[in-house]
Amino acid sequence: MNLESLKFDNKFTRLLPADEVKENYCRQVRQACYSSVHPFKVAQPNLLVHSQEMADLLDLSLETCLSERFSSVFAGNELLNGMEPYATCYGGHQFGNWAGQLGDGRAINLGEIVTEQDQRWVLQLKGAGPTPYARSGDGFAVLRSSVREFLCSEAMFHLGVPTTRALSLVLTGEQIMRDMFYDGRPTFEPGAIVCRTAPSFTRFGNFQIFAMRNELDVLKQLLDYTIQTDFPDLCPQDEPGKEVYLKWLLQVVKTTVEMTIEWMRVGFVHGVMNTDNMSILGLTIDYGPYGWLEDYDPSWTPNTTDAQGRRYCFGNQPQMSQWNLIQLAQAIFPLIEESEEIQAVLNTFAKEFEAGFQDMMIKKLGFKQFEKSDDEEFLIELNSVLQVVETDMPLFYRRLAQLPINSEPQNDRQAIEPLLDCYYQPDQLTDDKVAIIAKWIQTYKKRVSKDGTSDQERLESMNQVNPLYVMRNYLAQLAIDKAEEGDYSLVIELLDVMRNPYQEQEGKEEFCQKRPEWARHKPGCSMLSCSS
Repeated sequence: MNLESLKFDNKFTRLLPADEVKENYCRQVRQACYSSVHPFKVAQPNLLVHSQEMADLLDLSLETCLSERFSSVFAGNELLNGMEPYATCYGGHQFGNWAGQLGDGRAINLGEIVTEQDQRWVLQLKGAGPTPYARSGDGFAVLRSSVREFLCSEAMFHLGVPTTRALSLVLTGEQIMRDMFYDGRPTFEPGAIVCRTAPSFTRFGNFQIFAMRNELDVLKQLLDYTIQTDFPDLCPQDEPGKEVYLKWLLQVVKTTVEMTIEWMRVGFVHGVMNTDNMSILGLTIDYGPYGWLEDYDPSWTPNTTDAQGRRYCFGNQPQMSQWNLIQLAQAIFPLIEESEEIQAVLNTFAKEFEAGFQDMMIKKLGFKQFEKSDDEEFLIELNSVLQVVETDMPLFYRRLAQLPINSEPQNDRQAIEPLLDCYYQPDQLTDDKVAIIAKWIQTYKKRVSKDGTSDQERLESMNQVNPLYVMRNYLAQLAIDKAEEGDYSLVIELLDVMRNPYQEQEGKEEFCQKRPEWARHKPGCSMLSCSS
């Protein structure tokens, strides 16, 4: 199908209150869920890469995606018939503090389409110019952040992690001024725009802003719309009420738990889990200063802004998800006013997370089921073993899957030999440290033997949940460095490799190696700022 075949529904703008001011300038927007705004027309739109898997979901052919018009539309230079672009109003807690109105500062929704399969997708341009919510920003995005967002969102999809998607990455031909290191030395960088897609981009913060302003009529409109549109099974006929609101909150708790567990499974660190970056659909949203846990360090955060407090470090992600859900519950409390019922819903988080996390870890280790008497302490010991020396998390589980259970090593060093490739500093493996790891391996072997699982069966099951290829920061940075020189081959190759993250791919060994030493502290390869 071609672009003209897209069927725009635009239910969000049809049914929810709009900003009465039509001019595009920064301001506080009251009593409105969105503001109408048009993308900024760019100098020279040129498609760098697109996701054909996402295009297929939108019923768009390869020929259509490679056309000049596709580049023009998804750079914001041309609006298709039915597009009604807008930016949404929301607030949020940033690093635990209420930040007031935030909103889509550089994201412009082109509209909502409904496909032949009756799927609803919002098409959103990130970096297409300023909106009334841009605050001090210019509304644009640069190539480096756009490459990271495009590649990671698609990589996460193929990993099986709930996520927003990316349709396209278009170069704009513009040069954008950015101070990447916040050191007072800004430089010009090439501009780019990602077209993001999701059934909905509604965030926790969309509800918070109206609760904080006591605009309860708009809060109710938005919540009723969200349930009827995005959670129709909860309210098939009647208008939502308190009982349905509680069911909705419970559903958001469950999907948020599921998303967070999947982050922990693959070693993803979001980096900026503010309430305005939390999707009500339990989707990973806003790929900014994210990172992948290469060295297993639960206290690691990829965000330079978070370096001191480490609020959003890997190990804190479950706690922060729960905290964010509490803020969402407080926002909709005026519509329910039943504190005990709301608290009961929130209390399900701990139980749901514990059960889900245990099940996930058992699968990662190749066990058949969780056995409380043995496995609680075993998982605690594993957390310690992974930190005895600097251990590459993705490689650890892949190598563990290859460990022959019935082998009888002659000494401790021989026992850990199958895992040596996982360690960044093998010279730090003193006899004492080797003994700790070897003891854990012996316990692991006994636990597997108890299940009676064959080595081949365990290898196959573990390799289905432990990825070999993840979008390591240094890989993305290598692709960015080449792209900024006009060579986009590595962006395209990484997209292709990440389509099959659990399978060994011949000739792609370079993409499943430990982080090289040169990348340990290189900008873009370790920690990142929010600058884009």
